[in-house]
Amino acid sequence: MAELSEAIARYHKLLESPEHRDLAWADGLQEAMRARRLTEAGRLVAPVLRPHFITLHQHEALAKAADGVMLLLERMQAQALQSPQLLARLHLLPAEKMLARVPSGYASLNVSCRLDCHSSNTLIFNGLKPRTPSTVAYAEDLSDLFLELPIVKEFKRGRYKLSKLNSANQLFQAVVKTWKEYREAHRTPHAAIVQFAQQFSSESPECQLLAELFTIKGIPTSVVSPSQLRYQGGVLRAGDCQIDLVFRRFRTQELLLRYDLAHPLLDAYRDGAICVINGFASELAERRALFALLSDDQLTSSWSAAERQLIRDHVAWTRVVAESKTSRHDIAVELPEFIVKNRQSLVLLPNDDSAEAPSFYGSELTQAVWERAVNTALRSPYVVQDAAPAAPVVFPIYNYGELQMKSLQVTVHPHQVLGRAQGVSATLSQTAQSALVPVAHTPALLLQET
Repeated sequence: MAELSEAIARYHKLLESPEHRDLAWADGLQEAMRARRLTEAGRLVAPVLRPHFITLHQHEALAKAADGVMLLLERMQAQALQSPQLLARLHLLPAEKMLARVPSGYASLNVSCRLDCHSSNTLIFNGLKPRTPSTVAYAEDLSDLFLELPIVKEFKRGRYKLSKLNSANQLFQAVVKTWKEYREAHRTPHAAIVQFAQQFSSESPECQLLAELFTIKGIPTSVVSPSQLRYQGGVLRAGDCQIDLVFRRFRTQELLLRYDLAHPLLDAYRDGAICVINGFASELAERRALFALLSDDQLTSSWSAAERQLIRDHVAWTRVVAESKTSRHDIAVELPEFIVKNRQSLVLLPNDDSAEAPSFYGSELTQAVWERAVNTALRSPYVVQDAAPAAPVVFPIYNYGELQMKSLQVTVHPHQVLGRAQGVSATLSQTAQSALVPVAHTPALLLQET
């Protein structure tokens, strides 16, 4: 960690130098981000002036752990699909269960996804975002912009080498491979990124960036909403355009709130007329209860010693909140009582990763409020999970022409493509407990001493 601390100190010292104290270069960076549409809800995705550095040793350890955990998560997903009892523990809707069992036409349950990882003394994975992961489209552009900054070029002179950790090209290659597995045809598919329109915009900048990226690389891609789709004669269309390949940027619940199971996309999927990335089996990974299954020693007792050790070392202890007995590090506990007594080290999260229900962070609440939160969690699908360890890192934040140095929590996100780590991005939040609401994205760059 000395190498990392020294690199951060050198970068921050450069910020104070006469050459870079004039922040015209920072204004230029933000103008470039706006020009490239690197925004969310109208705000820049990265109001930071330093990338997140990852050493070669850290990257190798992260990739190895992420690949191992992803393999076991997919194994548990497959197990749950074959077991009504396990599937029930994930709390899916009947329609979600039905669609999850429809064959996707290819082997992988998650062509592309993003793991959430906190790092202190060890790497702990506590979340999984299926479907085309957020930040993939931003990561490459952000990395390119930062690597061209004058301060970064000076930082690299003599001692350090910085390189990109992105996954856009690997994602494209995985899509091509999945399409060939699905259709066994050499013709180029026409693709659509399907998402519901945003509240104040007809399209997400990230979705449009992904569409442009795939079009440039050879797969014509457009961004459409579910209302634009129609299915007739075995062909899914949006307007006059035939669609063979769908990037799903919506949850099943979102679709079923507005439509029924006869929606054109669902009809086409059940008929095998379209290749959907990711297929509806990935809906299981939208539930945090998947981590509860993976960290349940009774379910993994027949797995190898190495696999069980990997889970203990790298997967956050998670349980679905219920009036039940369970185990915590091989000790039997009454779950509600245990949660009440261990407020400081636990969080309560909605089981549905995209639910609008509140999250509760024990260390930020009084005991009385925490006990009310436990009662709330007992009435609807919630999980209790080990809180992420606090390990704040100082970042320079530039907002409205003012530079501030802030201690922020870093969550790193290995981008898993066909089960392998093929890139890393990073998000920053005010506290370890508020990681679900990141303050900013920042590019993750590989740091090596020359």
